[in-house]
Amino acid sequence: MTAVLVLLGVIAFLVVFVIGLYNNLVTLRNRFKNAFAQIDVQLKRRYDLIPNLVETAKGYMKHERETLDAVIQARNGAFNASNQAARNPGDAAAMQGLANAESALSGALGRLFALSEAYPDLKANQNMLALQEELTSTENRIAFARQAFNDAVTSYNTGREKFPNNLIANLFHFAPADLLEATETPEEKKAVKVSF
Repeated sequence: MTAVLVLLGVIAFLVVFVIGLYNNLVTLRNRFKNAFAQIDVQLKRRYDLIPNLVETAKGYMKHERETLDAVIQARNGAFNASNQAARNPGDAAAMQGLANAESALSGALGRLFALSEAYPDLKANQNMLALQEELTSTENRIAFARQAFNDAVTSYNTGREKFPNNLIANLFHFAPADLLEATETPEEKKAVKVSF
């Protein structure tokens, strides 16, 4: 009788232990999904600002239609990539697609801002200044949200790779998650040359 009680106690302990490991993995996975949702909120805010920025610039940059169109196309591509990544945060292909689309959008916005320097009236326009300030603020929020997401993904991946968590992770199909890394072209990685 004692042996049966000890055996039942060991089985109950193992069941509770497995449930605890499983719940910990679920918690870690939900944290990185929530962290991505925070990135998504800021990206949507950014995507909403861009059409206003382009509309403001259109009045001044009539001969720069190609650049304005490139910004809108890059914005739409990034928006679609963001929606794709939101369906499955941590998926390698979705994260790479989002990183590439965001890099293209940043490049297009950089070209727009560089061209706007040639238009003094546009540089002095209050709407343009306010939109640039708002976009800069949003970019900072995106950077912080991206850092929080990557921290949450790292915690999740570390948690799912530890023993005995890895046994439970494999048993219940907890797939590894990918970080959202900034993709930069070789030109963007070069140090900025400043001359006075």
